[in-house]
Amino acid sequence: MGFSCGIVGLPNVGKSSLFNILTQAGAEASNYPFCTIEPNVGMVSVPDDRLDYLADLFKPARKVAATMKFVDIAGLVEGASKGEGLGNQFLAHIREVEAIAHVSRLFSDPNIVHIGEVNPVRDLEIIETELALRDLDSLEKRRDRVAKKARSGSDKEAKLEHELIEDLLQKLSDGAILSQIMTTMDSERLKLAKSFQLLTAKPALVIANMDETMDTKSPHYLSLAEHCRKRDYAMIPVSVKIEEEILQLDEAERKEFLQDFGLEKSGLERVIRAGYKLLNLQTFLTAGGPNEARAWTMRKGIKAPQAAGIIHTDFERGFIKAEVIAFDDFREFNDFHRAKEAGKLRLEGKEYIVQDGDIIEFKFNV
Repeated sequence: MGFSCGIVGLPNVGKSSLFNILTQAGAEASNYPFCTIEPNVGMVSVPDDRLDYLADLFKPARKVAATMKFVDIAGLVEGASKGEGLGNQFLAHIREVEAIAHVSRLFSDPNIVHIGEVNPVRDLEIIETELALRDLDSLEKRRDRVAKKARSGSDKEAKLEHELIEDLLQKLSDGAILSQIMTTMDSERLKLAKSFQLLTAKPALVIANMDETMDTKSPHYLSLAEHCRKRDYAMIPVSVKIEEEILQLDEAERKEFLQDFGLEKSGLERVIRAGYKLLNLQTFLTAGGPNEARAWTMRKGIKAPQAAGIIHTDFERGFIKAEVIAFDDFREFNDFHRAKEAGKLRLEGKEYIVQDGDIIEFKFNV
């Protein structure tokens, strides 16, 4: 399930409402913004002003945005790690996604039942605890399987695995989040740790679902922000009620509405961009022809042939060169020929690492 971000939270925090308006927001962005694969999975377009600019300039027949998956995962209750509620289903679905978007409730509404008084840090800690408990159980079972090989001393891989498991178990017991720990690992340990498919090792962000006042100085907001700072979570304040209102407006009215709230972008757009960043993704662009302007999703750090393969496997197999210009350089000239005369349009080979916003035409032969 590539490029997928799971939306998780306790019941009645606004998780499914956020998912529903996320997918509607995507439908505004391009001709292929949202495709229901399962009842709880949606493809959402990634907003990109660069793509909009190229489409306005070249007037192609269609504009296609980059996309990512959001997965609305069943609500969790305390005890999920032991199968309470939909715990097994919830945790199994989290294992399938690549990143986690926690939704925390900061709004009060007596008509929407919650587990008690509004307390976003408590809610988030419940989820963190359940994920950690499942990881502890998973690691303990794995340790039991490799312990005998590790003790023999002849199996170096088993010994390394056993040592890593013991280290991770200790850190989890001490309350650590493994996504933080893994950033400090050497490549060998990191590769092994990733193979364990641990839930708390997944990168995460927090969506603070607020009321219409969007009060970022409230005690609830400040306490959640401090918790996120300690965990290295990005935190995005959103009011689902406001976002529902924004979806009813045309583009000009949306801009005016956001200005009234002192915002440049909608909360949903910020959530999509944050999820894209969390998954370590970036975009390259293809444009200039009459048929299509398109943004392509790629992992950061990939080379030109692999980027070509995202378009078509033949492009990678027969890769010769990539004709590349950075978006900002192109915008200076608004014309490929003039940009080439100025030395901004260049040919790159197989070792070129594609950068975010590159406009590329691939040369290939098959």
